[in-house]
Amino acid sequence: MSKVVKRMMIDEIRDRLGEARELVIIDSSRLDANSDNQFRLGLREKGITVMQVKNTLARKAMEELGVAGDDIRPLLSGPSSLVWGGEDIVALSKEITQWAKQIDELEIKGGAVEGQALDADGIDQLSKSPGRLELIGQIAGLALSPGAVLAGALLGTGGTIAGQLEAIAEKEDEAA
Repeated sequence: MSKVVKRMMIDEIRDRLGEARELVIIDSSRLDANSDNQFRLGLREKGITVMQVKNTLARKAMEELGVAGDDIRPLLSGPSSLVWGGEDIVALSKEITQWAKQIDELEIKGGAVEGQALDADGIDQLSKSPGRLELIGQIAGLALSPGAVLAGALLGTGGTIAGQLEAIAEKEDEAA
């Protein structure tokens, strides 16, 4: 392959990755045609892109983009596909891990998160952590919890006082 063609292929990989700096590397070469088609269509519905790459060209494109540096080199051996997109890297890792459990032939090699390379176990651990929306919900809950505790305390005390006043009023009505 000539240098011009290689440069064009590297540019294509770099352009397709665009702003994506968080990705998962898989080996889907052992999938039969039906499983591969089902896998790719399922990912496409979630806004996730899969691209089979030549390892040396992918390494060069990823170096130019600053994705995980030299740490990514061991993951790019043998048949490789880059997977990126979706809501965030946690959602991506959850989706890929779920597919890997459904399709035994699908192998997760690792990935890149915030400039750091992760092995397959790292991607599995990442898939078990809360996603972006879950974290936002947890933060909102934590931010609102002091107010909820205060309101509960005020309502609890207020309810007790109201109950006691009602009991006193009933005694006065009975006495009168």
